[in-house]
Amino acid sequence: MMDLLDGIPHTPGTHEPLGTGAVLLRGFALPFEPRLLAALQAIVAEAPFRHMVTPSGHAMSVAMTNCGAAGWVTDRTGYRYDTRDPLSGRTWPALPEAFLALARAAAAEAGYEDFTPDACLINRYEPGARLSLHQDRDERNLAHPIVSVSLGLPATFQFGGLKRADPVRRHALRHGDVAVWGGPSRLCFHGVPSLKDGTHESLGRMRINLTFRGAL
Repeated sequence: MMDLLDGIPHTPGTHEPLGTGAVLLRGFALPFEPRLLAALQAIVAEAPFRHMVTPSGHAMSVAMTNCGAAGWVTDRTGYRYDTRDPLSGRTWPALPEAFLALARAAAAEAGYEDFTPDACLINRYEPGARLSLHQDRDERNLAHPIVSVSLGLPATFQFGGLKRADPVRRHALRHGDVAVWGGPSRLCFHGVPSLKDGTHESLGRMRINLTFRGAL
């Protein structure tokens, strides 16, 4: 069977609807790439990637870290936002200006003016890593959209409805694509199936996902 990414044109600057209040901005992050990668390196030096453990005791296949006023964490006690990195006890690294600029610009492009995130979840996918269908509902104010930036290896984005059993649509994600969803789509289930192996010229054998939230 043909891979979802095969034979599909990828035209930076195009907008693809994901649902009501949700859109995929093709290549929107590309002009920010050098600043994003430099800022990412500094963040990881201060708050390294780690495989967090879910409340059920399973280690996540996706490695994570955070920056901003709060970071998303999970352990045997549950899912939550915390102002401090549980590994170091220090506050998370501040949101870099390049991150903020991209998140604000992408949100505005999608119709969400005046979005200023206070948290950025940074996910590192290596071949075989996946993120099962879930809702982003740990934030205090669900009026803020989600801005999700894809860097590195291509992936498939699963975007469903407000119920886990709703039909799921699959969208090819490539380096520089940005998905934004809010409003009626804010609590839609979404996920990323197992990442296929490959090599990206900037990031090697990995995919990085920057997910901006209004958490506090």
